[in-house]
Order: sequence, then structure tokens, then C-alpha cells
Amino acid sequence: MTEPSVFAEDVSKLKDAGEIKQAYISLKDTNKLLEHQLQSQRRTYDNEVESLRGELQNVKEENNRQQQLLAQNLQLPPEARIEASLQHEITRLTNENLELMADDPTASQEARVIILRRMVDLMEQLEKQDRTIRKLKKQLKVYSKRIGEMGAVQMEGQTSPGQMVDEPIHPVNIPRREKDFQGMLEYKKEDEMKLVKNLILELKPRGVAVNLIPGLPAYILFMCLRHADYLNDDQKVRTLLTSTINSIKKILKKRGDDFETVSFWLSNTCRFLHCLKQYSGDEAFAKHNSSRQNEHCLTNFDLAEYRQVISDLAIQIYQQLVKCMENILQPMIVSGMLEHETIQGVSGVKPTGLRKRTSSIADEGTYTLESILRQLSAFHSTMCQHGTDPELIKQVVKQEFYIIGAVTLNNLLLRKDMCSWSKGMQIRYNVSQLEEWLRDKGLMNCGAKETLEPLIQAAQLLQVKKKTDEDADAICSMCHALTTSQIVKILNLYTPVNEFEERVSVAFIRTIQTRLRDRCESPQLLMDTKMIYPVTFPFNPSSLALETIQIPTSLNLGFLTRV
Repeated sequence: MTEPSVFAEDVSKLKDAGEIKQAYISLKDTNKLLEHQLQSQRRTYDNEVESLRGELQNVKEENNRQQQLLAQNLQLPPEARIEASLQHEITRLTNENLELMADDPTASQEARVIILRRMVDLMEQLEKQDRTIRKLKKQLKVYSKRIGEMGAVQMEGQTSPGQMVDEPIHPVNIPRREKDFQGMLEYKKEDEMKLVKNLILELKPRGVAVNLIPGLPAYILFMCLRHADYLNDDQKVRTLLTSTINSIKKILKKRGDDFETVSFWLSNTCRFLHCLKQYSGDEAFAKHNSSRQNEHCLTNFDLAEYRQVISDLAIQIYQQLVKCMENILQPMIVSGMLEHETIQGVSGVKPTGLRKRTSSIADEGTYTLESILRQLSAFHSTMCQHGTDPELIKQVVKQEFYIIGAVTLNNLLLRKDMCSWSKGMQIRYNVSQLEEWLRDKGLMNCGAKETLEPLIQAAQLLQVKKKTDEDADAICSMCHALTTSQIVKILNLYTPVNEFEERVSVAFIRTIQTRLRDRCESPQLLMDTKMIYPVTFPFNPSSLALETIQIPTSLNLGFLTRV
């Protein structure tokens, strides 16, 4: 083979090798491109699968919510079922609106307008259906009443007395339909006097307090008032309130000296006042109600002025209650707090130069400290049975203790035979028993203990030393609840129990007067036993649902109809 031919063959081989290399590189690039496209498609597929899984999960959750909503709606009455469905639709539309705003704020504006229109349409539809339901209920009630009257007339015309006797009547179980009561009581105008007569004038508090719910007369009167408001009958509202107020005043004038009667009507008057506030519709009072109770609020009349009239009536009843307590406690206080020896033997020695003073009550042993404690417990248990507000009970107890402290101190200031060291110990022991009673009843923070402070300081004054200037300083700082005239009077009346004690010197008394002369106080010696603390009636809403209240037959109110 010649040299040129060999050269040509080599060149041909080189060209083939270059083509093969070029082909290999192209094939490699193609493989990379295909691999990249495959990975891209893989990622797209994974994203689509993940999106479909999310949508499937949302569909499952929505399905579960729909099933729960359907189950709940099936348990509701038709009116509530419609309202619940509409409420659910409004919630769904609101959620869709929020999702659109998150995805595309610009595109959501038009959708938001559409959704708001649909929500307005749904609310109008709900209100229209509600009016229709009320109208149909009223028509149904009228028609059922007419049908009942027609049926009764037909039965009277078709059935003879002989048939009623001869034909056997088999007992049939008639299922009772549950009626949705609105917490109102209907009565005819001509039955108003019968209502106040049976419920107020002739009611016996003892039977009602023991057997029925506390405040029942107040609830019944308010439910009657609600129906008059529902009928928009201003004359019926006015006459019922006027008759109620006048009847309560009449029964208190007739039996105003009976603590049980006065306490009963104080409790019911306060409960009636609370009901007028609780169901007035005012936001300050309505916030304490349940949603059902707020549906029972008065709709046509604002009775704020009558609330003030009834509040004034409650104040009058409270003052009458204080007078009753004072009349009952007055004969007990001097004997039980001063004359009766609770600690035997302490007062066994007669004060020097005095005969031992006694009274017929003390001699007979009629009233002791235990008698006072029993009477206080009777007052307290009676008020609790009547359902008196706890805050009002605290004010009553504070007034009771003021009466006890004032009467005891006044008698101490007027009786020389009571101003001795041993009597001071006796008084302090009696006061501690009263404090123990407060503690047992959970009333230590009602202010009653503070009303006894003048009596406590008087007892301490009888027991402390009364000689030196240091003793005078101690007395001046200790007896801040006593006036100067009361301190000087006790020191002048102080009588030693035996020959080892001394009377208080005139110089010591003058020292006390000198040190207390700058006090700004009343010169009055005796405490005002007729003073009555201002009373308040803090709002005390009731959790009792009006529609659940049943009227017992013992009240003779069969002419009232639950609505």
C-alpha cells in the first residue's frame, strides 16, 4: 500500500472517531435534558398529589361538620332548625369571603359585596319567617279554642245522660304534649282583685315559706305584669302595680307587729324590685341574665319610675321590720346583758353602800343572754326561709346589734349599781358570746361587731386602773368610741365591789376632762336607740327560669293561665 493511501485511511478513521465523540456528547446532553424534564414532572405530580390530599381532607372535615349540624338540627324544633341553618349559612359565607381576601384581595371585593347581599337576604328571610311563625301560632291558638268550644256543644247535643251512664268508658292513655311556655301568667281584668286578695291579703307566710320556693308571690306578680306588657295594655300594667303596692301596705298596716309577716313581704318586695330590674332590658342588668332570660325582658313599657316607688316601699317595710325587732328585743336586753349573771359568782359581792337591785323579770329568770341569742337565731332563720337577700340580712343584723349595744350602754350610764369591776367583766363576756354568734352565722364582716364598740370600751373602762396620769392617758386613747360625757359619767358612777378598792378621785376625773376637752363631739350622754342605719338593696339577679315556675293549688290561683 502506498503512503498516500495509508494517510487517507488514517484521516478517515480520525473523522469517524470525532463523529462518534460528537454523537456521544449529544446523546449525553439529551439524557440530561430528559432527566431534568422527568424530575420537573415528578415535582409537579407530587405537588398535585399533595394538593388533592389537602382538598380531600377539607372535604372530609366539611362532611363531618355537615353531619353534626344535621344531627343537631334534627333535635331542634322547626323554628330553631331554620334559624340554625341560616346561621350556619352565614358563617360559611363569611369564611369564604375571608379565604378570597387572603388569596386575591382585589378580586375579593366584588365577591364580598355579593356575599353581604346574600347575608342581608338571609337575615330578612329569617325575620320574615319569625313573623310568620308568630302569626300562625296566634291563629292556631284561636282556632283550637273555637274547635274546643264547638266540640263541647256537639257532645252536649248528641250525648244523652242515659248514654253517658250506660256506655262503659275505657281509660285511654293520652300523651301530654310539651308546651313551650314563655314565663307569663294571663288573667282577666275582673280577676285582679281576686289575685291580690289570694296572693297578698289572705296569704299565710308560714306555709308559703316552708313549702314553696322563696319569693314565689313576687315571681307570680311579675309574670302577670309581663303578660300585661306583652299585650301592650298600659292600663292593666298600671292597675296591677297600684293594687300590688296598696295591698302590701294594707297587710303591713294590719299585721305590722308580726315579724314573720313583715320579713316575708320585705323579701318579696325586694325580689319584685330585682325582677323589674333584671328584665327591664337595661344593659347593666341584662348582662347577668342567660340568653333565655333576656328573651323574657319587658318589651313595651319602661317601669323605672315604678322601680323607685317599690324601692321606697321596701325602705318603709325595712323600717317596720326594725321596729318589730326592737319591740321584741327591748324587754330582753337589760335583763340578759346586765342583770343576769352569766358567770356565776362574779357579782356575788354587793357594791359597797348599795342594796342589790333586782327586777321582777330578772327574779323570774325570764330573759337571759341565752334568750337574746335564741331570738337572734329565730330572726336569722326566718329571713333565710323567706329568701331574704344575704346583703340585706347583714344590714338587719347590724341594726339588731346596734339596738342591743345602745340599750345596754344607756342603762349602764343610768344605773350606779351596774358600774363596777365585776359588771365590766360580765358585760365583756356577754359581748364575746354575741361575737361568737356572728362567727357561727358567717356574719363577722357585716359591721355588727363595730356597733358594740362603745359598750366594749365602757366595760374596759370599768376594769382598768384609774389612779395615775399614765392610767388617764391609757383611758383617753382606749375610749375613742365613747364621748367625754359618757366617760366622765361612768367614772363618777364607778362603785368598788369591796373595801380593798377605791372610788375614782375627783382629781383623776378632772384630769380626764382636761385631756379630752379638745375633742369635737356631741355633748349628748345617751345613745339614740331609735336611730336606723340607711338601708340599700344591692341588685341580686335570680337564676330561676320563669317558664319553669309552677303555681301550687294551695294558693287558690286557678284563674291564672300559664302562657
